[in-house]
Amino acid sequence: MRLWGNRGSGMINAGIDLAGLGGAELGVMKLSVFLGVAVLLATLALPSGALGQQTAEDFEKSGRAKINNRDWDGAIADFTKAIELNPKYITAYVTRAYAKDAKSDFDGAIADCNRAIKLNPKSALAYNNRAYAKLGKGDRDGAITDCNRAIELDPKYGFAYDNRGRAKLGKGDLDGAIADFTRTIALNPKCAFAYKDRGNAKKAKGDQAGADADFTQAENSENTPDQTHD
Repeated sequence: MRLWGNRGSGMINAGIDLAGLGGAELGVMKLSVFLGVAVLLATLALPSGALGQQTAEDFEKSGRAKINNRDWDGAIADFTKAIELNPKYITAYVTRAYAKDAKSDFDGAIADCNRAIKLNPKSALAYNNRAYAKLGKGDRDGAITDCNRAIELDPKYGFAYDNRGRAKLGKGDLDGAIADFTRTIALNPKCAFAYKDRGNAKKAKGDQAGADADFTQAENSENTPDQTHD
């Protein structure tokens, strides 16, 4: 419904009879209409989510919080909603992959990482998380290939070194595994699981003293953030 006509100063298209209104009354009505239109326009200009509607970013943030609480199903549901709102939301795909991996849905995790890589072939996070899922499936060679790519894209990506070290450890390349775990520790000296992984590799190599030292260091170190961040 048009509020203002193209002819004269009356509200000819609003279906209102103005003939009997005085100047003051007419002025009040015009002001009321103007204010109503202003409120409507201001409402339309509000950012998405300001009126209670959740955005893709809101769902992704909620899913990340659920990951921290190990609520894998809840996290997957939130990331799925984020992707429904924004089908090109790369972070939502790789974080959903991490949650799926935690539920041993390795194929689902790999599929999400494939989608993320298709959207952004330079996402080190996507390659790393796909490697993590491939490790779950026992595909150590595939994991190493993905870790290599992640490291090419981001040489300071500690998680990628650790995942590659785990793959090498599984293949019996103990020296290579220790070197990768050591690189992770150099990048993050408080990374508890890297010390534990290196301790396992040293133990397999027969270096019990070195293993014990790493296990002790792991106990005194911090749990590091999950593999959902670039």
